[in-house]
Amino acid sequence: MRNSICSNAFQVLSKPKLISHESMENLLNRRWTLPSPETKIHQLIHRQQGLDGRSNFLLNTNPDFGDINAEHSKRFYVVRDDLLHPIINGNKARKLDGLLPLLQDYSVTDVVTCGGCQSAHTAAIAVLCAERGIMSHLLLRGEQPEILTGYNLMSNIYGNVTYVPRTIYANREDMLKSYAKSVAGNSDSVLWFNDIIQAASTTELSTSQNFMQMDASRSDGNHLQKILIVNEGAGDSVALLGIIRLVQYLSQNHLLGKQRAVKFVVDAGTGTTAVGIGLAALCLGLPWEVYAVMLADKIDGYRKQEKRLISEFNKHFNVEFIDHDVNKDAGIVHWVERERPRKFGNILDGEMVVCQQIAQQTGILVDPVYTLAAWETAMLLSSEEDEGRAEVVMLHTGGTLGMFGLAQRYKNYFGMLKKGIQSYDYKSMF
Repeated sequence: MRNSICSNAFQVLSKPKLISHESMENLLNRRWTLPSPETKIHQLIHRQQGLDGRSNFLLNTNPDFGDINAEHSKRFYVVRDDLLHPIINGNKARKLDGLLPLLQDYSVTDVVTCGGCQSAHTAAIAVLCAERGIMSHLLLRGEQPEILTGYNLMSNIYGNVTYVPRTIYANREDMLKSYAKSVAGNSDSVLWFNDIIQAASTTELSTSQNFMQMDASRSDGNHLQKILIVNEGAGDSVALLGIIRLVQYLSQNHLLGKQRAVKFVVDAGTGTTAVGIGLAALCLGLPWEVYAVMLADKIDGYRKQEKRLISEFNKHFNVEFIDHDVNKDAGIVHWVERERPRKFGNILDGEMVVCQQIAQQTGILVDPVYTLAAWETAMLLSSEEDEGRAEVVMLHTGGTLGMFGLAQRYKNYFGMLKKGIQSYDYKSMF
């Protein structure tokens, strides 16, 4: 991992602001799902390894962000978005921060989306829709587990779950469209989320035929269904709004500030969160580098996703970048290869023991599929010599309920915890 980070370093482009202060204010002047963008920020100090070879951490729950000269060469901050909500935490809450109010504004009655069997995204959609009286239809890949647990359990409790064979799930767009039409029945009221964004941005919303029908139905007491399709993982441009709101909060002077160099680390599923952080840093003129540890795709796929999201964001929200075309640059995210590659959803030998060590020493629960990789990258970056003393910040993207599903699938790895087996060595990272 060390070589992949150092040899592919990119130059930060986030010195001049890319949009005006007024444009940023207009972009974020909207209703939100979360009542506040606030989040806790903790500091981790990596101390010397003990005689048993374990890494030792000291947790500071009330760090002094003004103490830039502190003598801690191996330290990093953790943005505790895993504490936002008991079920809907981390980047799922941020992605839906700007989305749910739009569903309410346009009187959506049903949402159709999809994900894996233990999808945090589908559980988030189910919970937040249920809180607003909206029915969620969740298409989950594969077979129903023998025991419902974790995010799968939450999806079943809060939403309407259908398990879809993998061969059908492979063509997500057709699958979502077909199911949404079956929910709609004879009514012509199926929309993709991009339809709402485009209609809102071009002021066509109040005059389009579908919306006129729905407004009329509300006025005469009818309850016409209005079905909205949300892509897997909420990987749409609207998901960037909540992440930009988070970055604006973190860049306040009493927190990370706008002048301090920051290496921001996040794990990457769809890559939407990383792109949102990078785009926000550019728009706000922050000297931040964004490191995203890849999981679900190769680097070319993530770079394609990055360009798509930025292009859609510019189109949907009429953002005028100042003297800069982000689509023509090498990129706003540094995509990092994993030290130990794996198939999606798999865990590797020893990873749960490391998660256990981190939890026991810090009270922070990371998972072996996503956030452990971000933690390891943050450790590595914080251990490197840095003349500019760039602060390393990890975004904890949540996902902790997924541990229940992993325990169900990988009983042997979780059995190691009670036996105290240690088969992973942090010393090799330094």
